[in-house]
Amino acid sequence: MAKTKSVFFCSSCGNESPKWVGKCPSCGEWNTYTEETITTKQTNHARVHKNDTLPELISDNFESVENRLFLSDTELNRVLGGGVVSGSVVLLGGEPGIGKSTLLLQTMLHSSYKCLYVSGEESKTQVNMRAKRIGIRNNECYMLPETRIESIITISKQIQPEIIVIDSIQTMESELLESAPGTVSQVKECTAMLIRYAKQTGIPIFIVGHINKDGMLAGPKVLEHMADVVLQFEGEKNYQYRTLRTLKNRFGSTNEIGLFEMLAGGLQAVLNPSDILISDSTDNLSGVAISAGMEGNTPILIEIQALVSPAVYGTPQRNSTGFDTKRLNMLLAVLEKRSGFLFTGKDVFVNIAGGFKPNDPGLDLAVAAALISSYQNIPIQKTTAFAGEVGLSGEIRPAFRIEQRITEAEKLGLQRILISEFTKLQDKNGSTLRIETLSKTDELIEMIF
Repeated sequence: MAKTKSVFFCSSCGNESPKWVGKCPSCGEWNTYTEETITTKQTNHARVHKNDTLPELISDNFESVENRLFLSDTELNRVLGGGVVSGSVVLLGGEPGIGKSTLLLQTMLHSSYKCLYVSGEESKTQVNMRAKRIGIRNNECYMLPETRIESIITISKQIQPEIIVIDSIQTMESELLESAPGTVSQVKECTAMLIRYAKQTGIPIFIVGHINKDGMLAGPKVLEHMADVVLQFEGEKNYQYRTLRTLKNRFGSTNEIGLFEMLAGGLQAVLNPSDILISDSTDNLSGVAISAGMEGNTPILIEIQALVSPAVYGTPQRNSTGFDTKRLNMLLAVLEKRSGFLFTGKDVFVNIAGGFKPNDPGLDLAVAAALISSYQNIPIQKTTAFAGEVGLSGEIRPAFRIEQRITEAEKLGLQRILISEFTKLQDKNGSTLRIETLSKTDELIEMIF
């Protein structure tokens, strides 16, 4: 006999409650509890204990080899830490239309492994149209339009693929529950069944997840805890470049990013991000500075654009695209207090070229240089790069991994780089790049003009 009960789940963290509450006692969010009717089927829970897993000494497993499958996409391999680990579950999130399905489908179509692509959102015709546009190089890539998780596991046991893709987890449903697909209980149950199947068989599973209006992965927070790897696919729809970030990785570093370019034939990996983030214009314009930045473990050169103009209306505007607005206000206050620039009656706009959104404090020096350049209306030489963090007292603090930044600037043909005086730099006598140091923002004006 089936057993029916009504419970309330928090849509933010997945906490369960027998009655509705206004504030979640687990995550503290308000008005997040939704009612779900759960019908579970009575099953025989008897187990054969002779097949239970026995404990083992940790020291006995030191020599075990970590098996990884190397995919056709080099950027995806690097973000995953050198390929996807056997039996791991990778959760990929991103905004609608950003290219999540395209990335995973082309990875399966261009790989040399037997793959099973499960589509719960799109029909067979839609997937075939995308596959035709991308190009099929793998003759053992199966497509399955199915939403029942039990049927997917049964078919997978028959086909015995080496990689499985679930697109998406919000469309999956289990026969053990009668709640609608996408609810907290269905998402948790379906993900748990997929993880259990992946660990038992050693098949890596890629799961596509939706995000909510706040940019977080939709569903309970426990979904991210259950997955082994959590990836975020980002990018502006108006730009053709996409960024793949690692939010969680049990088998590698979380500091890696992958950069892709959206083309008519699918996503193409960008092997040299610095080329696309620096404009090819030969005009010397004020308000433009090049920063030798770091995104994760990848050194990149980023073009910073700034515009400082008299405020036409009453309240001056402070707008930034790709750069933290609060950090911009801090830099303006430091330049006004320590260096004597009056931004009070000025409109200030800052833009990171290419639609990129770096998270590197070493960009401060380049942003400050671009602001001063636009304020004075004097251009900065395009062969000069900047790398340093600006403190509240106007001091220039060292940027981390400065050697990699210098090497990247030298590789792209720059002639000079300005860094902090307090940087502990290794011997760079063999470098063709002229390295100059400064300790205060006051020195920046004399060095760049």
